Amino acid sequence: MTTDLSSAPPGPLKVWLMAIRVPTLPAAVVPVLVGSATAFASGLFQPLVFLAALLASLLIQIGTNLANDYFDYKKGADTAERLGPTRVTQSGLVPAATVRTAMLICFGLAALCGAYLILVGGWPILLIGVLSIASGILYTGGPFPLGYNGLGDLFTFVFFGLVAVMGTDYVHTGTWGALALLASLPVAMLVTAIIVVNNLRDAPTDRKAGKRTLAVIFGERFARIEYAVLVIGAYLLVPLLWVVGGASPFVLLAWLSLPLAVPMLRLMSRGHGRELNLALRGTGRLHMVFGLLLAVGLLL
Repeated sequence: MTTDLSSAPPGPLKVWLMAIRVPTLPAAVVPVLVGSATAFASGLFQPLVFLAALLASLLIQIGTNLANDYFDYKKGADTAERLGPTRVTQSGLVPAATVRTAMLICFGLAALCGAYLILVGGWPILLIGVLSIASGILYTGGPFPLGYNGLGDLFTFVFFGLVAVMGTDYVHTGTWGALALLASLPVAMLVTAIIVVNNLRDAPTDRKAGKRTLAVIFGERFARIEYAVLVIGAYLLVPLLWVVGGASPFVLLAWLSLPLAVPMLRLMSRGHGRELNLALRGTGRLHMVFGLLLAVGLLL
């Protein structure tokens, strides 16, 4: 008699790695790297600030992922028809109450990291922290969930792009710099492109669940065009960091990631259903490599 090991349930470690969505974590790392690199370029980099900001950003990302897992299950957006990666609440791997508790712990730990950043950066960092945590919950929770009312893309662009990069630079430098603003724009575009892939893939099931993403409101063609605009726009903005922001021409190193972008643009122009999971992973990889190269260019 043989045992079908392929049907064995995943172990606790794998389950929680699925829950925190490890492939999405570079979305939290890249803005801190880029914001710290702009601070370094200004001669005002602080190692402890970097570490605290990185940990806080990761915890907010994980907390947001857990909140999405929990609230999407509660609202019926995650069902057996789901085409994306397994969600631990919907699949029954982790009880909903446990996921909710883990979410609250992550946001609580993020607040503790933020306490140090508030001591360094003052009330603007307090405001950023409160809004970031609140938005992480309200993305899919609350009476007016952002992701269910066409505001998910904007939320991601603002908080995982503009605010994350500029806030990191600010807590290092104590000023709002033009270079940090310019650097935040391509980062914001590429992290939003990840959400666009997710929304395009899930549009049929989201429509049934009443989740009104932009892909549902304006259609799949709009989502494909939105993705192209975001990705191409990110590359077109890079020279502004050199010409307007005063960075060195080494920021053009970010263009070395173009070979990763072209296949994703092709896939997003025609892909459907589960094959868009390839675009999701590829766009996450693109965001990470682009951000790393941009940060290196700023350091040089």
